[in-house]
Amino acid sequence: MGSIPAYTVAGRLGRAALTVQCRKVMRREKSSLLMTFDGSRFRGRLLGWFDKHKRDLPWRRDRDPYRVWVSEVMLQQTRVAAVLDHYKRFLRRFPNIEKLARAREASVLAAWSGLGYYRRARMLHAAAKRVVKDSGRFPATAAQLRELPGIGRYTAAAIASIAFDEPVAVVDGNVERVLQRLLGKRIGGEWLWRAAQEVLDPGRPGDFNQAMMELGATVCLPRQPKCAECPVSRMCATRGELSARAPGIRQTKREINYALDRRNGSIFLVKRPATASLMPGMWELPEISGARGQAQPSLSLRHSITVTDYQVGVLEGAAAEETTGRWIAKSRLSTLPLTGLARKILRATKVI
Repeated sequence: MGSIPAYTVAGRLGRAALTVQCRKVMRREKSSLLMTFDGSRFRGRLLGWFDKHKRDLPWRRDRDPYRVWVSEVMLQQTRVAAVLDHYKRFLRRFPNIEKLARAREASVLAAWSGLGYYRRARMLHAAAKRVVKDSGRFPATAAQLRELPGIGRYTAAAIASIAFDEPVAVVDGNVERVLQRLLGKRIGGEWLWRAAQEVLDPGRPGDFNQAMMELGATVCLPRQPKCAECPVSRMCATRGELSARAPGIRQTKREINYALDRRNGSIFLVKRPATASLMPGMWELPEISGARGQAQPSLSLRHSITVTDYQVGVLEGAAAEETTGRWIAKSRLSTLPLTGLARKILRATKVI
């Protein structure tokens, strides 16, 4: 493809010119992505498959924007199976945006505990407070939604299309994989969003977006795509085969040990500093090191946080004398914002 014509506009004080690409040529390049693609046929096949085979997920049972929003935030970087129970419990505790806005942050974090990436919960809480303070009405367009804390381009498009039928496409990892295999080329950035918008069904944008994500999550899998089950396999340029990406970031391995200190129906816990880069203000078991940390643990398990894979040892007994913490009654543990690892340990040891 030839070079794109451009106009040059002088910058302030005669310095640093700004190059503006010709919109007409940009539109022609954009359209070439799907130039020979039968969009109508693709939409019909995909939506027909989705209507018959979509998973029965609780957030699909209505189009309430609050419920859609909560589900989309929980599903960021988290598997559907891990979200299901948390979603139900969270909505029992905060059934509407008003209840969420009025809650203490500690209560929101406690309800979120176990899902990880706790900044999502804090932003969810902050956005709820802003909506309730401003008007109490949930924003109905992707542009308005993006003005709220913690809502980016994908989440805004998902909520707007599913809850309000705005014809705006989503792009997540599943959609990216489906489109790249379908077109037979690796596209990214703005070109990927434009391709998603071109193929979108404007009559059923919410269902179509969910269908694209469903196809990627259940059929067009990263390593072993089920092409024989794919409703659009005959339209696919690659049938699941696409040149491999560069290797991802390698997991770092680390060993860590904690003390499980019990006394009179209480557990000794420590609170992470408010300035901690990970999980600030969350409660966890006291970490132990030195000679005692080399002792045989009563429980061993694995836990991953972002790019670190932890081998975790839990030793029954008192924490180090210099440890600053609090005794927490077992009955109160469910109300505390515990780290995901602390909750995992306490469940494995039958404390909760």
